[in-house]
Amino acid sequence: MSASTRLGTLAGLLLASTALAPVTHAQQASVQLDQISVESAQTNPGPAFGGSGANVATSQDSAATSGGGGGPSGVTGYVARVATAATKTNTPLIEVPQSVSVLTREQLNDRNVQTFTDAVNYVPGAISARSGFDPRFDQIFIRGFDVLTNQGIYRDGLRVIGSGFAYPKSEPYGAEALTILRGPASGLYGLGSPGGILDITTKRPVFVPFGEIQFQAGSFDRFQGNFDVGGPVAGTDGTMAYRLTGLRREAGTFIGLGTTDDQLYLAPAFTWKPSADTTFTFLSEFQVTDTPAATFFYNDPGFRVSNFYQGDPRFIGLDQTQYRVGYAFEHKFTPDLIFRQNFRHYGLFLVGKYVDINNINADRTIGTRDTGYIREGLVQQTLDNQLEARFATGPVAHTVVGGVDYARYSLSQRLGFGLAPDLNLVTRNYGQQFIATPALGPASRQSQDQIGVYLQDQAKFGDFILTLNGRHDWVFQNNYATPDSVVSRQDNSAFTGRVGLGYVLAPGLVPYASYATTFTPQVGLDRNGQAFKPATGDQIEAGVKYLIPGTNIQAAFAGFDIAQSNILIPDATNIAFQTAGGAVRSKGFEAEATANIAPGTNLTIAYTHVDIRFVNSTSFTGESLNGNRVSGIPSDTYASFLTYAFPPSSPLRGLQIGGGIRYIGSSPADDQNTGRNKAVALFDALIAYDFAALDPKYKGFRAQINAYNIFDRNYTTCSFGFCNFNQPATVIGSLIYRW
Repeated sequence: MSASTRLGTLAGLLLASTALAPVTHAQQASVQLDQISVESAQTNPGPAFGGSGANVATSQDSAATSGGGGGPSGVTGYVARVATAATKTNTPLIEVPQSVSVLTREQLNDRNVQTFTDAVNYVPGAISARSGFDPRFDQIFIRGFDVLTNQGIYRDGLRVIGSGFAYPKSEPYGAEALTILRGPASGLYGLGSPGGILDITTKRPVFVPFGEIQFQAGSFDRFQGNFDVGGPVAGTDGTMAYRLTGLRREAGTFIGLGTTDDQLYLAPAFTWKPSADTTFTFLSEFQVTDTPAATFFYNDPGFRVSNFYQGDPRFIGLDQTQYRVGYAFEHKFTPDLIFRQNFRHYGLFLVGKYVDINNINADRTIGTRDTGYIREGLVQQTLDNQLEARFATGPVAHTVVGGVDYARYSLSQRLGFGLAPDLNLVTRNYGQQFIATPALGPASRQSQDQIGVYLQDQAKFGDFILTLNGRHDWVFQNNYATPDSVVSRQDNSAFTGRVGLGYVLAPGLVPYASYATTFTPQVGLDRNGQAFKPATGDQIEAGVKYLIPGTNIQAAFAGFDIAQSNILIPDATNIAFQTAGGAVRSKGFEAEATANIAPGTNLTIAYTHVDIRFVNSTSFTGESLNGNRVSGIPSDTYASFLTYAFPPSSPLRGLQIGGGIRYIGSSPADDQNTGRNKAVALFDALIAYDFAALDPKYKGFRAQINAYNIFDRNYTTCSFGFCNFNQPATVIGSLIYRW
């Protein structure tokens, strides 16, 4: 598609969104706002320019629900004081006996985050791009453990389930905030990664009229339009509000050769608040993405990446269509007794076509290739019922939450494999030969049901804060060779929990210690035909958190020791099978500081040291991995991002500048530790201007330029012995109007 056609498409999208603007303005005078929404508006009013909140259209802070799934609150700039993900209650971060980081909407806007893997680049303990450039999935590692495949990604407190090749991909523009809880969370959420969870808070309606439109253009033929509009519904006396968020992107990638990063995203939401005690919010999404199914380059021996792209423009796409519908319901029987129910239905349908270079001849003139064809469908339902009560027993104040949740998914899959014509490596005749689509094999299916019961008590007595939770899960999984014939069934149950103790040493200063456990069911059978035991894990963590009184500056330090047992390794007696007998151990420490120093001036600092090693494991060749470090996980990372908005008294008022540094330390290139990834330092930059500084009539207009890896560091990342390129220098310019 030509650039002019793209511009026309995006212009039409933005004009459609602006047509809604007069509706919200017309409602503003007649609607009486409820108390919660007024607080929301006052939290982040969005001054004309240069102030905290100048890069946020609106904030749902405390607007829709409280407690589980409601997201962080007490937000100023990059700083959030309260989050729900760690406890399913509105708990100050300094009172949570585990490491928690929050990425607010202002930080996401300043950095113009395009993917969730980009989002965590400035979060301690979290890394992305372990396998280099890969726009297909939201693959994130926390404290060395994979969050995506271990079902550690959540949206509004409900698990986002993925399996096979089908993993729902989330759009950052549709998020109000991200919360990263590091360490096991099974005591509240059930099965998952021992490294932690990522919880996405969806943008929800607020009872204040607002709007935003954006046009973005950048490197690799990137053209994108965003819109986010909402407010109270006219004639409902402030009981109903809506929000419509959308995005359309057409973009290439640095690979070229017809690779795309296209997306259509629409997210309607509606809130009904018949009284101050009852809230019902409908949340939905429709999303279509088109990325390359192959993102890798052929590897030469010695951990070297060649310039021969694995894919082919004639057979390349990974087309994914997904939708979700759900709701968040809350009712307060009394101020101290609250019931919540969160529900979501997710559907995902995927078609993938890819080509692999499986061998290159000795004179490097011909590459032989094979093909793969994937069709998958994933349907899931998640439901969480919870009751929160606050009461006192003598001198002890309790906040108790208990609940029952249910999750189910069903994955259907058909695969086909074939051969592609040889690639001429001299002429590089990509896209010039017909590539036949392989015939699909028979359909297979996998389903899983999980039921969990949990209870948590947060008890305060004097200066002590005790957090104690426990949960029992039952997981039932079936694997089918065809849609109706069961190949295997495995049932697992487990009890997990967390105990944490904090002490208020001084105002805003809380040292703490905690112990938590986790489990993860594993699919498949051993050589005796028995289902694998679940992988189990536990963590000891100790640290200190400090919120400087009277400021928006907070810091935290934590040390941790995580062990995971019963991971799958080759069976020593028959390497054609696996057994649940391996183990890994992750030890390290983290330091983090987040500050809103002045209006429009924010700072984040994050440092992590991780030492994750195999304790009792073997490779597929049968050699011992004991004591080896897990590949692709850097031992040290440092990241810092600073923005500065010139004050209204400055001749440069309206101008905001910012920059960040990301240091990624060395790591093993393979689990045998025979090669290493070199350390690399990357730099990002921001420059923006609010045109209200020129004339108040331009209030709401903003221009912004973001640059990533500005010095164009060309580096590769290897894990499991396979290496890939990373994203080169990228620039995105944005024109924004907010009202």
